[in-house]
Amino acid sequence: MAYQQPALLYAENALEPFISAKTLGFHYGKHHVAYITNYNNLVAGTPLDTMSLEEVIAHSAADPQKVGIFNNGAQAWNHSFYWNCLTPNGGGEPSGELGAKITEDFGSFDKFKEELKSAAATQFGSGWAWLVLDGTTLKVVKTANAQTPSTSGQKPILTIDVWEHAYYLDYQNRRPDYVATVIDNLLNWEFAAENFRAAQ
Repeated sequence: MAYQQPALLYAENALEPFISAKTLGFHYGKHHVAYITNYNNLVAGTPLDTMSLEEVIAHSAADPQKVGIFNNGAQAWNHSFYWNCLTPNGGGEPSGELGAKITEDFGSFDKFKEELKSAAATQFGSGWAWLVLDGTTLKVVKTANAQTPSTSGQKPILTIDVWEHAYYLDYQNRRPDYVATVIDNLLNWEFAAENFRAAQ
């Protein structure tokens, strides 16, 4: 049961000028595709082939014999999630339940923003910065490489990809500029609110 790459909900140039069509073409069209292809090849003909991607990630997370399956499967999932965290004309502040919960748990939206920026900028090497629901509390966490919060029992609400392939063509070594631009202009708070409602 091969995992299929979800279609983008926007055109490859729809995030310009903040993320270029060239970056999205390489990132979605090559990097993400490679993770999915590798994952499908690794699980083909094994008992894992009948499991969902989420089940395989949970099953392989702590098994050193399945590190290749985990890395490619988790990266396939992380990227599918990340594309939905971006939207043309995004950014701003969330309203409703999620907005209130962010203010409650972080003190203010601005404090949340600073914490997310810091996590994304200080993740050493490749990885991800996340807004997660941990029990009943919203937290900002960062994960290295292919790691994903679900393997720690946390529920992902929103993420920013800080692998170099996510930003280097547009921002070179200026990761903080990329992160600030995504937060201010592209974050999809409607998608985050749906995840928050489902996670409670």
